[in-house]
Amino acid sequence: MTAAAHPGTVSLVGAGPGDPELLTLKAARLLASADIVLHDDLVPAAVLAHAERALIINVGKRCGRKNLTQEQIEAMMVEHARRGLSVVRLKSGDPLVFGRAGEEMDALRAAGIPFEVVPGITAAFAAAAAIQRPLTDRRSASSISFSSGHHAPGSALQPASLSGATRVVYMPGHDLHAIAAQLRSDGLSPGLPCVIVSRAAQPDQQILGTTLTDLDRVAPLPAPSILLVGETLAQRQPEAVDSLAECGPAATAAAPPLTLGL
Repeated sequence: MTAAAHPGTVSLVGAGPGDPELLTLKAARLLASADIVLHDDLVPAAVLAHAERALIINVGKRCGRKNLTQEQIEAMMVEHARRGLSVVRLKSGDPLVFGRAGEEMDALRAAGIPFEVVPGITAAFAAAAAIQRPLTDRRSASSISFSSGHHAPGSALQPASLSGATRVVYMPGHDLHAIAAQLRSDGLSPGLPCVIVSRAAQPDQQILGTTLTDLDRVAPLPAPSILLVGETLAQRQPEAVDSLAECGPAATAAAPPLTLGL
C-alpha cells in the first residue's frame, strides 16, 4: 500500500538534509498527494518539487527572522486539516530532532487532529557520511550525544556528559568559543578532533576540520552547520589521509583543507 496524504490529517515529514535523493520514498509520496505543504526555510526547491499539486507556504524561521510565530504555524495546520485538506508539515532533517515537532504534536492532539510522523535523515548522519567517518565505533565510541546550540529561552539544557561519546552539536552558531569551553569543562581532551560541516549533503557543502584546542579560533562556516567532536573522526585508512576535503557533493573547492593533523 502506497503512502498518501489523507484529507483532514497532518503529516510531520522529514525532508532530510537537502539532497532530494536522500528524501524517503514515503515522504515523496506524501508530498505528491498533499493539498498544503508548510515547509521550513531550509527545505530546498528540489525537495519541494515533489509537491506538484500542493499550495506551498514557507513558514520558516532563521537567525531570529520569523515569517510566522510557532503558534501561528500550529494554528495553520489545525485550520487546514479542519477544512478537510491533507497537510504536510515539512521539516529539515528529521522532525523529531530539534525540530519543534513536540510542540506541534501537542497542538494537534489538543485540537483532535489525526497526524503521523515520517522520519528523515538528520544532519548528523549526513555530515558523518560526507566526511566518511563513523559516529560510533567499538574501538573508541559506543554512544552519541546530540545537543543544540539553540534552545528555548529560560531553559537550562546543557550538553550531556558522556565519557567516550561522539558529540554532535546542532546549530552551533557563531559562538564556537562558548561551545569549546563547555566541551572542555565536560572533561573532553583538548586534542580531540572536531569537524564542522556546513550545508551537509548539498551542492555548496563545506567541511572544516580542527581540534578542540583550536575550535574557538576558527571562523564559523555558513549556516546551517553541525559540529562533530570525537575520537572516531580521527580514524582513517592510510590511503585516505588526503581525501577528506574531497568528500561529498562539492566539499568542494570552497572548503578549506582539513587540519586534523592526526
